[in-house]
Amino acid sequence: MRKDSVLAAYEAFAPIYNDFNHLNDYEMWLGRALLPALEEQGLKHGRVLDVGCGTGRAFNPLLNRGWQIQGCDLSPAMLQIARREGGEEVDLAVADMRELPAFGEFELVIGLNDLVNFLLEENDLELALTGIHANLADHGLLVFDCNSISYFETSYTTIREVEYSGRHWTWRGFGEIAPGLHETRIEGDDIEPIIHRERFHSQPAVREALAATGLECRAVLGMEEVGGEVILTEPPDEDRHYKVIYIAARA
Repeated sequence: MRKDSVLAAYEAFAPIYNDFNHLNDYEMWLGRALLPALEEQGLKHGRVLDVGCGTGRAFNPLLNRGWQIQGCDLSPAMLQIARREGGEEVDLAVADMRELPAFGEFELVIGLNDLVNFLLEENDLELALTGIHANLADHGLLVFDCNSISYFETSYTTIREVEYSGRHWTWRGFGEIAPGLHETRIEGDDIEPIIHRERFHSQPAVREALAATGLECRAVLGMEEVGGEVILTEPPDEDRHYKVIYIAARA
């Protein structure tokens, strides 16, 4: 497994990750928005591969709907928390999405919470999509999200304070530090300062990577929250939507 800045960041982030992101509502996002959108594209129920599953925040919406889950993540510390979240019902493995093992054939592969934005180097996206292709059933679907350019222009240039359960953290954005590469620092209670980097992937670049790895782009949706619910709109507007959602299948 490659050693890199993303692994280092999430090994350090794991102890506070769920508390720092306590406002994230996966039932709203995955259960009530993404799964219905996938069903419109012909999703068949069965097995799901959660790539970059982190602490397992997506497990409950899937388990509650009868999915069998295989999860994997780069960070052993994040997986330690995910094991408590999924229990014996979820199989977990340490894996780098750029060197993804063949776990089997899945009706659904998910890569959520800006997973592909952590692919920082040239060709990393194609490497990850090649591994995902090998894990998709012939009728399977892939769904993943990318942060929009407007998200980077706002979230990665501001200071955000997070408080939860008596603890306090600061998210301090430094903006674009190299073409397409954005950086922030997270510091506060119970952690050493964490350098957090993500890369913006444009829609043409993502479509090109999908095609190059034998995947057909079925839909590209913009995501926003309105009245406490996630709204998906086609086509996406990167000035208005904070995420771009891609749905793909084997070509």
